[in-house]
Amino acid sequence: MASTNEGTAESADGAQRRRNPLESEGNRCFVCGPGNPIGLGVRFSLDGDICRATFTPEPQHAGYDQVTHGGIVFSLLDDVMANWLWLQGIKSFTARADIRYRAALPVGTPVRLEGELSRRRGRLAEMLGRVIRIDDDSVVAEATGRFMIEAK
Repeated sequence: MASTNEGTAESADGAQRRRNPLESEGNRCFVCGPGNPIGLGVRFSLDGDICRATFTPEPQHAGYDQVTHGGIVFSLLDDVMANWLWLQGIKSFTARADIRYRAALPVGTPVRLEGELSRRRGRLAEMLGRVIRIDDDSVVAEATGRFMIEAK
């Protein structure tokens, strides 16, 4: 693909396609940055009105007794909410976040991540995020977040 302008690319057949802004070596985000060699390597995408990804915690993500560290779980939630905005070209930062842990996440248990917009008021986006076990669809943790959108 040849670059045509920021955010788009042109394929061999001339069709314009939106480039995923997360797929840059300059992205060093711990959760989703391909430029971070010790990061989690999560790949987010938009599916209609929901930002989605999957993740399987490994032994190095454990806090104790083969349970995924709560900070890893929170990082996943923060990023799935933030990336709902980012993948639509909206730059923002986390202003506030609240998390509710509902169950332990054993290492090696695949989960799906879901984030969506709850409400937008001016430069403030209110988001919802969930970490859901793939094997039984139970919610491991959920969060609400408020994201301040960058002024233009």
